[in-house]
Amino acid sequence: MSIGVLPLTRGVSRARERVSALGAAWRRGLLALLDPYRPEAHYMRGPGPKWRAKHGPHA
Repeated sequence: MSIGVLPLTRGVSRARERVSALGAAWRRGLLALLDPYRPEAHYMRGPGPKWRAKHGPHA
């Protein structure tokens, strides 16, 4: 009797894994869309005052 149940439990287990993976992907995508941190807004956009002091005003 347990031989007939074994393939069914494997199928249910695989289905649960797929649903879990789909849910995790959905969560990651949603968090990526709602994440307020944008690293490109924090990058330095040119030489700073230390660079200017070292290289002179006309470099």
